[in-house]
Amino acid sequence: MASDKIKLKEKIGYALGDTSANIAWRAITSFLLVFYTDVFGISAVAAGVLLLITRLSDGVTDVIMGMIADRTNTKHGKFRPWILWSAVPFGILLVLTFSTPGFGPTGKLIYAYVTYILLTLVYTANNVPYSALMGVMTADQKERTSLSSFRFAGAYFGGIIAQGLLIYLVLFLGGGDESKGYQYSMYVLAGLLVVFLLVTFFTTRERVPAPKNQQSSVWHDLSDLIKNKPWLILLVVGFLFVTFNSIKQGITVIYFKRFVGNELLAASYMVVLLVVSMVAALVTTPLANYFGKKRLFIYVMLFSGITTGLIHLAGPQDTVLVFVLGSLAEFGAGIMPVLFFAMLGDSADYSEWKHNRRATGLIYSAGTFAMKFGGGVAGAIIGFVLGGYGYDGMNEQTIPAALPGIKLLMSWIPSIFMVLSVVAMIAYPLSSAKMKDIEKDLSVNREQEGEAPIKVTEGTGEVSALTV
Repeated sequence: MASDKIKLKEKIGYALGDTSANIAWRAITSFLLVFYTDVFGISAVAAGVLLLITRLSDGVTDVIMGMIADRTNTKHGKFRPWILWSAVPFGILLVLTFSTPGFGPTGKLIYAYVTYILLTLVYTANNVPYSALMGVMTADQKERTSLSSFRFAGAYFGGIIAQGLLIYLVLFLGGGDESKGYQYSMYVLAGLLVVFLLVTFFTTRERVPAPKNQQSSVWHDLSDLIKNKPWLILLVVGFLFVTFNSIKQGITVIYFKRFVGNELLAASYMVVLLVVSMVAALVTTPLANYFGKKRLFIYVMLFSGITTGLIHLAGPQDTVLVFVLGSLAEFGAGIMPVLFFAMLGDSADYSEWKHNRRATGLIYSAGTFAMKFGGGVAGAIIGFVLGGYGYDGMNEQTIPAALPGIKLLMSWIPSIFMVLSVVAMIAYPLSSAKMKDIEKDLSVNREQEGEAPIKVTEGTGEVSALTV
């Protein structure tokens, strides 16, 4: 069953889980900073520090959650139950994070820290198991890439809901009061989030078990992890491309509001980019089959980095140029996470092949760790750059001097992270040919389980030639 093709219904059901996550994630990355600075009244620097501290501390919980999920055993599996358990708290905390109680400056900051930390914790409890679920729904690496394509088509659909509708919902539901607009809008988004997570739980299945003779402990899992070169490289690459994406997403509303002078145009821009991302996600599988995942990753990182940097050439009236360059950059950016999460599954296979142990949840925790760490660093970079240029969202007189910084944040600053990503990905060791060999070996090993012990070369952890 582990190698069976996954039915379309299950792929769509799985994809809706990331639709839910991205309703929250895109709302956070695109609107939370401007909500804090322009609606809640927190300074840009204080908001940047908040995002950085929260995301850095939350990275530890990703690893812990991965180990907890690996050790969860229920009739519904290891990972699916967490999707069910976290659904309602996730929705509630999304609403609270975008609420504006009438506290003073210190009270506002404390409230922002508490609600955002709790939101990231429940996001971890939901998204680490959700990501790991992909690694146990099929053992076929090509089918896993296809599943990842559906996942991120769903993710970008969630982005369209959040980024395309939120500005209009705020205006419509708030009646001119942005604080009420954000809170009421989150009631709508949170309701969709919960429903989609329930669909994911009821339509998916876990099929790839850990090796029956696996002897595992926290020490073994962590030891395997730090010796897993593909995983370590993916962790670095994931952090870099998420930082790239999060800077772009986090500055978009401010860029169109302050530099272009048309905040509503930001919604159209984000929707266009997300449609491009959905197309990119759906064509990733044939492109990856043709080029190989590693080479395709390098190509799209270079392409996205260059086209993003060129946005710096656009003036306030050059919106067509911004849309064209942004769309081209987003085609590459839309492919990156599809490859990343499929390759995390490959690194889990590599760990099982090398050590005869599989800690899928822990390995996939790299995904949410990279997202939150990269998102936190991106938020801090935006906050520090805006603060360095004197930006104060509550004081219009500070805006003209901050425009050069806003322009850099939309172009060359995120591009730097793509250059670094290419350097890291060059060292990635798992080629398509190597993965075919690993997949074949693991298939033989799984067939032999229960019939004869898998012989492991003493002192190396390598599976011997007897079983491969």
